[in-house]
Amino acid sequence: MAERRMRYARDPLGLKRALSDRLLPGLVAAMALLAALALAGSRGAAALADRWQHGAAAAVTVQLPPEQSGRMGDALALLRARPEVAEATPVDPDRMRELLRPWLGEVPALPLPSVLELRLRDVNMDPSPIQRDLSAAIPGAEVEAHGIWVARLAALARSVQGVALAVLLLVIGVAVAVVAVATRAGLASRLQAIEILHDLGATQSDIAGRFARRIGLLAAGGALAGAAIAVPALAALAGLAAPLSGGIVTPWSSLPWLDLALLPPIAGLIGWATAQFSVRRWLRRLP
Repeated sequence: MAERRMRYARDPLGLKRALSDRLLPGLVAAMALLAALALAGSRGAAALADRWQHGAAAAVTVQLPPEQSGRMGDALALLRARPEVAEATPVDPDRMRELLRPWLGEVPALPLPSVLELRLRDVNMDPSPIQRDLSAAIPGAEVEAHGIWVARLAALARSVQGVALAVLLLVIGVAVAVVAVATRAGLASRLQAIEILHDLGATQSDIAGRFARRIGLLAAGGALAGAAIAVPALAALAGLAAPLSGGIVTPWSSLPWLDLALLPPIAGLIGWATAQFSVRRWLRRLP
């Protein structure tokens, strides 16, 4: 009997029975998992767009036909003398064969063009003057810029980033709606207890505070579980996307750890604020 009185004193509204510690955290965990995926997708798309725009967009490929392969030194001297070229380096033939192996297989006897890789100082620069001067000095030399394709890829990445942010806003809206519905269900199930406490002098702040604390803790716990589930999934996706980023970083180091760590407190705050608003609005109907 004494234990029952103590439990009742700690939870006079019976919120542990009214607000399930399984359904609401499970729903919030699913929302947190979707939010983590959306955040990671947004950050990954932004990083890829930035890398493509400031990396590949500044790269220009120069090809010398096989009969002009002996003039690699002349081409390098001409290109390095131009002020708009930041760097000019020849591409190793073994690397060329490695790049062509998936399409052509092992073809050691195939004559390959001599290729140089340029890095321009200005990514928006028109490479036509380089093409004109190089063709005049070395007949058959070709300059291929990647700016158009990189711009399209960057636009695609920005679109993916926008969709991910829209999904994140949708997840937040759904989470607020789920918490509001759970709060109203808890209020309806504990109507008599609320009316008794209200008649005994309990204020709206007291009642709303109990609901908000309970729901805030449940939401934070659910978000913590969702973030934990998201970690291995995001690591696997980062591993698949590593070739697109150059494979410089490991999948675990590329995860948005700060965003994942912020998910539980933000979910708890959203649950607490939504419960406060819903309970106070509902209590205004009481006489």
